[in-house]
Amino acid sequence: MKKYLVDKKEDIKGLEVVERKIEITPNKNFAIAIIGPRRAGKSFTCYYLIKKWKIEDEDYLFINFEDDEIKRKNREEIVKCIQTHVEIYGTEPNYLFFDEIQNLQDWQSFIYSIVEKKRYFTFVTGSSSKLLSKEIATQLRGRSLNCIVFPFSFEEFLISKKFPLKKIYSSIEISKIKNYLLEYLMKGGFPDVVLEKIKEKVFAREYINVILYRDLIERFKIKNIDAMRFLLYSMVESFSKEFSINKVFNQMKEKGMQVSKNVLYEYFSYIQEVFFSFLLKKFYYSYRKSELSIPKIYMNDVGIANNLSKYQFSENIGKLMENLVFLELKKQELNNIIEIFYWKDYQQNEVDFVIKEGLNIKQLIQVTYASGKDEIEKREIQALLKASQLLKCKNLLCITWDYEDELKIKNKKIKFLPLWKWLFFNLSSLSFFKR
Repeated sequence: MKKYLVDKKEDIKGLEVVERKIEITPNKNFAIAIIGPRRAGKSFTCYYLIKKWKIEDEDYLFINFEDDEIKRKNREEIVKCIQTHVEIYGTEPNYLFFDEIQNLQDWQSFIYSIVEKKRYFTFVTGSSSKLLSKEIATQLRGRSLNCIVFPFSFEEFLISKKFPLKKIYSSIEISKIKNYLLEYLMKGGFPDVVLEKIKEKVFAREYINVILYRDLIERFKIKNIDAMRFLLYSMVESFSKEFSINKVFNQMKEKGMQVSKNVLYEYFSYIQEVFFSFLLKKFYYSYRKSELSIPKIYMNDVGIANNLSKYQFSENIGKLMENLVFLELKKQELNNIIEIFYWKDYQQNEVDFVIKEGLNIKQLIQVTYASGKDEIEKREIQALLKASQLLKCKNLLCITWDYEDELKIKNKKIKFLPLWKWLFFNLSSLSFFKR
């Protein structure tokens, strides 16, 4: 254990770390839970904090529970890590970093006992949704704060490309932004891809295999591997669309694959738990109806959606734009700022996003790959107008590729805004950190 603790710090010193637009304030009264999808940069967020705060070796302890050396150790040896640190350095650490904490058996009691002492700045990371705010608040009895780390946002993508962020851009700069946005929609925001450590298609194939075998089959002891694989790929093919377990069940049945519907629902919940995809429920005023509705499904990264899809990029752009908008809204929902839904009526009129704050519908958003007014389909505008009337919401937004305007249609104002501008000026510099 002593060798591991020392060697880990030497490894961290040799790493090149990219700044993330995430703000964290240490607090000895709470554990900081850094959560999000696998490979999104949670570990590197910890490394970044260590380097940013210039923490000396004797002041911190770092354990990654996915490291083989740790997996081979028993729990008793691990929970004595602070004593081991004292044996090495002669002093207690001020900062404790526990990476992929969900892999430690009974991690909740271990972390709670540490936080209760109020002597350390404690950070935990995890790839499981069981570490989300409501869950971890219960498990740590109110002794936690959340920091949610996703793959690079478009803003962070531009920072990595050393593109200047400012309030006003020239026509040439706007063209460059749109070109970068196309690249982002194609490749996604996972740091390994953005920093060109691995090609996006290779990364996507490797990523889904790691999710399948390590996060799902290994962690949840999955027995029907073929069924889980089929479900996983079916979800990718359905991104930005409604997704029915019944439909997948019938498809499996036709192929002669034997699996019960209950098992499929169970597998489906596991996939949500590891942040591979997210569900968007249909809006009803009735909570029960909304929970029982057929959800739409979105991937944790547009690059994963694009590079695992059977369709060409040009065929996917509209859906990728919608997936990207969803992810930015989801970050706010995970921090309890808003609630998001989609809306659809019996005539198949559909609005992509219904934004709810408390009891009020704050905004209706439609996303379309359009560069001019004539390219926007009438049914999308009609759906916005109808939802506006039924949900009593006047704040109507249509996110486009390259069309900007504000029109009055049937006595209702609709704002049209390019995606890049919405990403910059509506959601720019959000700190996804909330108590």
